[in-house]
Amino acid sequence: MDAHGIPEGMAALELQLTAPGGMFEVGVELINGEPMTTFTRRLRSLRDALEASSAFGDREYVVFADRDVRRVVSHAEHLRAVASTARVLREEYGVGAGDRVAILAANCPEWIVAFWAAVSLGAIAVGLNGWWVGDEIRYGIADCDPAVLIADRKRLDRLGGEDPGVPTIVIEDDFDRIWHAHPDAALPTTPIDEDDPALILYTSGTTGRPKGAVNTHRNVIAAIGMSFFHGARMAMLKPGPSNATPVCQLVTYPLFHVSGLHMGAVAFMMSGIRSVWTMGRFDPEVVMQLIQDEQITGWSYTVTMLHRVVTHPKLADYNLTGLRNGGGGGSAFSPALLERARTAIPNLRGVMGVGYGQTECAALATVNAGEELVAFPEAAGRPLPTVEIEIRSEDGEVLVPGEDGEIFLRGPMVMPGYWRRPEETAATISAGGWLRTGDIGRMDGGRLYLATRKRDLIIRGGENVYPIEVENRLEAHPGVAEVAVIPVDHEAFGHEVKAVVVPMPGMTLTPDELSAFCAESLAYFKVPTAWEIRTESLPRNATGKVVKAVLMADAELQFSED
Repeated sequence: MDAHGIPEGMAALELQLTAPGGMFEVGVELINGEPMTTFTRRLRSLRDALEASSAFGDREYVVFADRDVRRVVSHAEHLRAVASTARVLREEYGVGAGDRVAILAANCPEWIVAFWAAVSLGAIAVGLNGWWVGDEIRYGIADCDPAVLIADRKRLDRLGGEDPGVPTIVIEDDFDRIWHAHPDAALPTTPIDEDDPALILYTSGTTGRPKGAVNTHRNVIAAIGMSFFHGARMAMLKPGPSNATPVCQLVTYPLFHVSGLHMGAVAFMMSGIRSVWTMGRFDPEVVMQLIQDEQITGWSYTVTMLHRVVTHPKLADYNLTGLRNGGGGGSAFSPALLERARTAIPNLRGVMGVGYGQTECAALATVNAGEELVAFPEAAGRPLPTVEIEIRSEDGEVLVPGEDGEIFLRGPMVMPGYWRRPEETAATISAGGWLRTGDIGRMDGGRLYLATRKRDLIIRGGENVYPIEVENRLEAHPGVAEVAVIPVDHEAFGHEVKAVVVPMPGMTLTPDELSAFCAESLAYFKVPTAWEIRTESLPRNATGKVVKAVLMADAELQFSED
């Protein structure tokens, strides 16, 4: 490590990659009237990326696998299917530039083909949350007002037989014909600008109604560029053996989430990396079987997914030694879980990574990986090229390093706004194109450290309590499987701290034991004074985040896990 805690040679590599003439050369350009740093050598639309994938020919693009199913689609077949589907959408459903094509389905090849067909037409692909129940589905359809809905039967059944109210393509009934309708069709040639909307993905909705975050072609290309930059610097710093197994990524995120769509379907098509996708409800045994049988070399996961694998009683029954990288996002990873994963899967030691981003910034802003993550396990990482970060006070003042405040982001990956929500957009995108994330954190040593969501902050007797700090401490207890820290109203203090804890299987925990454990390393006012020890798992949304509003009885869980 150098004086800044950066692995030896990494800083020079990063400079080499981003310098003039470098693979990831950066420069300043006007974006929506604001000067911003951006990658100068970039594709100008997602259709450009799709066209470039023809170079991969019959190489496998995606494999969708489960216990009894295995479907393989090559790059060449994918291109033919996208061109055919785009022509059907244009000629039979009148889809043109700017129209919405809503997709409501489990992860499957048809989801990916429908997405690429929509964006190649200059239309806007809308990923509706596949975990939504009937009321949420109706809300999403009304909100995005699509020209056509592409859905599977299982999710349509959640409408209780009610007509969706828009032209609908049922995947099981109609898509095979559409896939093969025009085998010799060319891709559309509709002009596409970098700043045209490409897609809408709905925010997690852990509080209130979900909002549709618009990502432009520029936003997605910028985020993928940062991902490729990170991969290049890690590979150059520690090249693998020449006879190493070809890279193959396992994807367990849903396609209606940025980690599944942007960092999965888009990034792996652009790179030519083979990807294997799980189908349906997350099953840790299926994941371990696929890592073993499909020669998986990398896996991106949520906190919950990683925990369920590394604590699974049959972990030792599977050969996971092919894994040579792993990373995740969606919510913060506790140092205790990361260390547990390194112990359970030793070949991941030194190669794991965590990242920070939001749907509103096309998935990515910082990454902490490899030796840096070992040295700084609580950091979300250093900003990636083209990303600017400021920490601001309630008054909008930019704070000095080490002080906690709200995280603001800026760069070509930041969305233009929320779909048809000008007031929410104005409250989120501030002057100069800065994204107000709603997250609390600090910059220290050039690294971002997350504290909590602004709305989750607990103020007890005038003292700030960041739930993540208490949660990280409790997760370090060997008997704790899951934990969430929430506020409870208190007459004298305003709030008191409550911990909801799920013990490890077969373990018995008491509030006195857990209080004493917290008190060993936390100030007295941070130690929970209210406890709930439960046997059922914590309520989570499709991206693995705990829905704390449900724990506080402020809402019902509006998801149906599939």
